Amino acid sequence: MYERYYGLQERPFDLSPNPRFLCFTPQHREALVHLQYGLAGRPGVTVLVGEAGTGKTTLIRAALQAASDSSTIVHLSNPTLTRVEFFEYMTAGFGFSPEAGRSKIQILRELETVLSVEDGHMYALVVDEAQSVPYELLEEIRLLTNLEAANGRSLAVALVGQPELGRRLDEARLRQLKQRVVLRCELTPLSLKDTASYVSARVKTAGGEATRLFTRDAVVAIHQHSAGIPRVISVICDNALVNGFAADQKP
Repeated sequence: MYERYYGLQERPFDLSPNPRFLCFTPQHREALVHLQYGLAGRPGVTVLVGEAGTGKTTLIRAALQAASDSSTIVHLSNPTLTRVEFFEYMTAGFGFSPEAGRSKIQILRELETVLSVEDGHMYALVVDEAQSVPYELLEEIRLLTNLEAANGRSLAVALVGQPELGRRLDEARLRQLKQRVVLRCELTPLSLKDTASYVSARVKTAGGEATRLFTRDAVVAIHQHSAGIPRVISVICDNALVNGFAADQKP
């Protein structure tokens, strides 16, 4: 709609979690390294927490894109499944036999078999929106991390969710799962400096120049009203560009 008016090749503030538009603030770079390291076959659970809209799903997609061909990663983005549905989803994702999806014993046997093969292939499970995972599934995930092949290899697991996930892991009934956590990282709202970098980086990726779209005062206002949440920053910026286009005003 407004791309040509601002000299853009595409819209810079779409809300879809596109890794091309990932802004590497220091904390996002740290979180991505944690995810990549945790999914590279390290035993145990990696936990990433952050408020809604801080970029967790985009980081997951960036980590999945960067994963090598010698990795099979199941990404569960809707964790409100029954136990049966969970195992069916894992079976399909890992390419196991259809029988494995109907039998917990069978899926454990097939998982142990592939982990025992000395071919360097890694298997991992990423659970997004993990704060909503039912307790029975969290227990199943914990038991999966207990599975270890004779060569010492095990399934890598990453739990990604909002701060409620961290509070749930502090509950007594989940203490055994918490003991399996080997890496933990948190995404916090962006500072004013990082907000400016976020806006600039997204505009640049879209083929434009941020100073021609937003004044310094505008960036300060965007940061103030968004509270540094990247998704809200994008919403405000997109609305601002629509209004600027309608009013024939730039920056």
